[in-house]
Amino acid sequence: MAFEEDDRVVLHDEHSEFDGETGTVTQVMETMFGDATYTVSFDDGQEQGIPEEQLDTAEESEA
Repeated sequence: MAFEEDDRVVLHDEHSEFDGETGTVTQVMETMFGDATYTVSFDDGQEQGIPEEQLDTAEESEA
């Protein structure tokens, strides 16, 4: 599932300080291989270069 700017997502990355947190996609970048990576903004910062497989759509109650 591809995400777009302003989508609310949950990050799943055990190496990130934002693991399990809900944030907003602020930028979508395409790699030279045609894959998308995302910049997601959280309440306490942002994470860049997140691959699609580490993101899930946030439930309405998480927004």
